Amino acid sequence: MVTLVGVTGCGGGEGGGDKAGKSTGPSPSAAPAAGLTESQLTSVAFTDGERVGTYTASDYTLDGPLGDDYTATPAVCQPLVSLAGDVSDYDPTAQVQRKVDVPEEMLGVTVDVTLRSYGKGEAAKVMLSLDKAGRDCAGGLTEERAVARATYEKVEPTGLPAFAAEADEAKAYRFTVLDVKGKLKLYEYLTVVRAGSTTIAFRGEILDTKDIGGVPQDIMAAQWKKFRAAQT
Repeated sequence: MVTLVGVTGCGGGEGGGDKAGKSTGPSPSAAPAAGLTESQLTSVAFTDGERVGTYTASDYTLDGPLGDDYTATPAVCQPLVSLAGDVSDYDPTAQVQRKVDVPEEMLGVTVDVTLRSYGKGEAAKVMLSLDKAGRDCAGGLTEERAVARATYEKVEPTGLPAFAAEADEAKAYRFTVLDVKGKLKLYEYLTVVRAGSTTIAFRGEILDTKDIGGVPQDIMAAQWKKFRAAQT
């Protein structure tokens, strides 16, 4: 999570797919209706040390970010902050989380990739709650966790990756986040795609005030390709 001037936040992607936030229609072959187990999610997630272009995937040595400590005010905005089971209305049956970055770049782009499996119908409800949060919280929200607070000044829909047309649903947002002094603006991204009972969330950020323009497309495309390959 962003620590520049004490700010925390999250992000996801932008790209060349359909209009931002548009449900891309059902794709029955994208994933089975039954929820995947943790073992199955692990098999389709990036492995520790896997290269994605110039980036490298890794396991979190401790619990990954965007967990149960992250809450939002107003509460309707929660899906934009964290979809972890203990703070979300929908508790995943399994979850696998990876970090993707350039290890030698301490201030480079970091992407959190989280695959979650849900019970029957729950994943679609997650996407509905995310859509509502995106609309209701467009004017901003507050993210809180144990030791920090961040003010989201704006939540905007942004472009979907090209592969979103293969998914059942996809949502993408750009966040404008103020530092603790309310002077600097940081830009973070969130993209979530759903295939059957599985969601894949991509959150991108950088320890800098520049706008990264979205989650790197090659990271999202590589994870989707790996997931899809196991479903066919």
